[in-house]
Amino acid sequence: MRGIRRRAEQTPPSRERFIDLLRAISIVAVVLGHWLVATVGYDQDGELDGRSALPELPWAHPLTWLVQVMPVFFLVGGYANAASLAAERRRGGNATGWLLNRSGRLLRPTTALVLTTAGGALVARVVFGADPARVRLVAWFASIPLWFLVAYLAVVVLTPVMYALHRRYGPAVPVVLVCLVAAGDVARLLGEPLWGYGNYLFGWLAVHQMGFAWRDGLLPARARVVLPLLCGGAGAVLVLTLAGPYPVSMINVPGERLHNMSPPSLALLGVAAAQVGVALLLRDRGERWLRSSRAWLAVVAVNSVILTIFLWHISAAILLTAAMHVAGVLPTPGVGSAAWFAWRLPLLIMLSLVLLSLVAIVGPIEIRSPDRVTRPATGLLPGVAGCVAVVAGLLGNSVLPSTSPTLFGWPTPALIAYLAGAATLRLLRRTNSR
Repeated sequence: MRGIRRRAEQTPPSRERFIDLLRAISIVAVVLGHWLVATVGYDQDGELDGRSALPELPWAHPLTWLVQVMPVFFLVGGYANAASLAAERRRGGNATGWLLNRSGRLLRPTTALVLTTAGGALVARVVFGADPARVRLVAWFASIPLWFLVAYLAVVVLTPVMYALHRRYGPAVPVVLVCLVAAGDVARLLGEPLWGYGNYLFGWLAVHQMGFAWRDGLLPARARVVLPLLCGGAGAVLVLTLAGPYPVSMINVPGERLHNMSPPSLALLGVAAAQVGVALLLRDRGERWLRSSRAWLAVVAVNSVILTIFLWHISAAILLTAAMHVAGVLPTPGVGSAAWFAWRLPLLIMLSLVLLSLVAIVGPIEIRSPDRVTRPATGLLPGVAGCVAVVAGLLGNSVLPSTSPTLFGWPTPALIAYLAGAATLRLLRRTNSR
């Protein structure tokens, strides 16, 4: 705690603290949202079964316009990546060193989760003789948050190029990306989902570019900027969902013809635009509030373990559910019933306590200062290759069916690709930091 307090006290006056607040809010909202909509019961064979409650709560779908705040994280990521890349270059560094440093911050806590799930799966199979399909299912659930790293790490790798395009063409870049997302949506609606996969990259890049614009002062908190974003974004969402073919929910609901989140759709970008408008509206007030030492200390504390919180929140739910199941006290009220709603608050309290315990154990991995490249670095191509291997490993795990038996709970080639990529990046950091 002393280290966090010291970090808060040493914050330079030029830092835009509201960006850190937005990052904390976005991740905490994602965690709480996942916990609130998750429901656990027993299938016809008496086995534990977890699913989303959203298909049974259609009245709650419009609420996802407020709680689907992952675009805010990519907005903040764009701001932070532009700021850190500019700072790296001011210090005499280059894009290679920046990529190695940035990837190191992302991969340390991620590798802890990967190794824990893979090791736990191996022990469960070899020592306890657990059902391979069941082990894979648990590992798959625990690794759900890793989908985010697939998209975000790809965006990080492309940051030097996309920032250069931003400096040259400005708002034209996100406009082109939005048009590409629209084209992908049309392809999906016409029954060609393969052509819509590019939206996983184009959609998040579009929001990321808005972070560049914020950082460079192109999004002032003025009515001429706020109103078009807020009203235009909200209006587009209303038209696309109520009159158009897009589902109302901004969180994927099984059975929908088109999903808004995976991959990002035009409707989700409308929500993102409205959220940027709201953020700009609150920007000055938020900055004043964060001058309070207590408020800023809380924001710094959350941000110091932000990835740990996100990566381990599903694992916290798995551990709590398993413990209550073994103890025979796991309640399984029907979704939407009075008992189900009454169970939400104690559930959140217990999940928060479990997650805090996990953060206390693995959080220091994220907090610890890594090897940093402090001079112009070499090895751009191996660095990019390492990132590609990491993305391929994470993607390979995500696309493998959740009940396909595997030795490590992960597909072995995907696990090897991830670990090889992470090891390559770490070796390059250590080599360039000497």
